[in-house]
Amino acid sequence: MFLKNTWYVAAWSHEITADGLFQRNVCSQSLLFYRTADGTVVALDNRCCHRHAPLSLGRKEGDCVRCMYHGLKFDAHGLCVEIPGQNAIPAAARVRAYPVVERKQWVWVWMGDPARVDAALIPDTVALDHPDWRYKPAYLHYQASHELISDNVLDFSHLSYVHEKTLGGATAIAATRPKIELLDNGVRITREVRDAPLAPYFRQFVRMPAIVDRTWIYEYLVPGVLLLETRATARQAAAGEADFMSLLSCQAITPETAGSAHYFFMQAHSFARDDANVTEAIYQSVMAAFAEDKRIVEAQHALISTTPPAEMLGLPFDLGVVQFRRLMERRRAAD
Repeated sequence: MFLKNTWYVAAWSHEITADGLFQRNVCSQSLLFYRTADGTVVALDNRCCHRHAPLSLGRKEGDCVRCMYHGLKFDAHGLCVEIPGQNAIPAAARVRAYPVVERKQWVWVWMGDPARVDAALIPDTVALDHPDWRYKPAYLHYQASHELISDNVLDFSHLSYVHEKTLGGATAIAATRPKIELLDNGVRITREVRDAPLAPYFRQFVRMPAIVDRTWIYEYLVPGVLLLETRATARQAAAGEADFMSLLSCQAITPETAGSAHYFFMQAHSFARDDANVTEAIYQSVMAAFAEDKRIVEAQHALISTTPPAEMLGLPFDLGVVQFRRLMERRRAAD
């Protein structure tokens, strides 16, 4: 069901605090995250090996965690180091530890074979940690399949209708066919729309002509990471108007279960970097727009899940979706 030998975004760095215990489901597995004294993130199976009580309801003790049901204590490698009332500790007294990499504000976890771990496979999310870009981190929880959410971001023609009054504002987006390139680890999609209205939400924080050229260039990478640049270019700008603007976005879709998912995202700006009001305005606008995505995709998932199976009609819109789904099928087969 899930691709296991890959890196998934499990959390924003700020979600895992120095003293707390943090639980999150990834690929239908309940994981416990915490930090050791030097700040290193640990990921363990959240289920105590004794009576299967959640370790997330336990207590941090130094670099270890104690189950607060019967008191077993586990170290950062998942090994039981103490059982109250007995000196001998069985070899089976352990929980699984998962490889973790914390990089540029995201915590990545490897759910598959530890022998196949390769940190070089983690995408370079430049805008997440770069002095020239500012953003506010965001998260949404979806009651929908991660595949349906991926389908949504792989086909930006929906901007014309789902985001008519926010990110879209132009039917020409849906009418324009993108250029799609197959990569070893995903797809690259470029969509250029000439002489289109400026997106409604752009008008809140930048002065540009009402009609611009709009471009989206992004890579969507296995297992569900989107690296996007959004551009607006004015051919003729009046005094006081900008002739170009660009936003960068990093997004990650991580399956929680077969029917739910985590969505990590941000939208970064390089203009007005020291203006917190601009950062907040972009954040609020993107949150409102992504709530529009969430509404339609969750409704789609609910309908598919509660009605008899039916074939979906294929259209030219779907080329990126088809290419990526085929790639994921090959990767799962190779797993």
